[in-house]
Amino acid sequence: MRDTFRKTGPESAFDMFEAEADGLVELRDAGEVRVPEVIDVGVINGQAYIDIEKLELEPTTRDIERRFGEQLARLHRHTQAHYGWFRDNTIGLTPQHNEQCDDWIEFFREHRLGFQVELAVANGYGEDIAQLGQGLAEKLPELFDGYTPEASLLHGDLWGGNWGAVAGEPVMFDPAVYYGDRETDIAMTMVFGGFGRAFYEAYESSWPMAAGHEQRLKLYQLYHILNHLNLFGHSYRARAIDLMRALA
Repeated sequence: MRDTFRKTGPESAFDMFEAEADGLVELRDAGEVRVPEVIDVGVINGQAYIDIEKLELEPTTRDIERRFGEQLARLHRHTQAHYGWFRDNTIGLTPQHNEQCDDWIEFFREHRLGFQVELAVANGYGEDIAQLGQGLAEKLPELFDGYTPEASLLHGDLWGGNWGAVAGEPVMFDPAVYYGDRETDIAMTMVFGGFGRAFYEAYESSWPMAAGHEQRLKLYQLYHILNHLNLFGHSYRARAIDLMRALA
């Protein structure tokens, strides 16, 4: 019998687990980076669950990091016509809205930056967050001057804890899939570490970053820092404020 890994939660978590399963299937179908196979998703005795292939993780190496950088660049070559995805999902436990859109700036302003700023204000983290967020929203076109990203297939939550190695090959899991600017995945790898120079060199060699990416990486990191503020509390507020001031 196949070894499985089961996540469980209240019955209300079924949609979240179903979206995770759909994301894993989307990534798996691309055929570029290994992801665990989805075995089952459901509800039993009032408890939601997702069963996925159990991964026997091992330490990563420079060579594995290099291969992961190359594979991620190839994954990002899988594109669609619109930004977003066919369904909403979550980033951590926070809702992530993926209504499909033809304009990346509009998509990011409304469904990423704007949503997190509004949530932070509602959670009591200060009107200065709202003011800085408004200023940054108005400045977004400047950050994308001359740059229109492709709608690339994204992992969506690619921090160091969501990838590893199995049998000498890279593997990633716990996605928050949608289609958007590939730079968002790279930005998340830089928020908490866990990726070495070989990964970045291999990615850059496979698909070089566009001019102006340094500021956009900060913008995309802000989305995740605001999400951590909303999920985990005040300790992330200063970092969010610093990023917003640097960008605006």
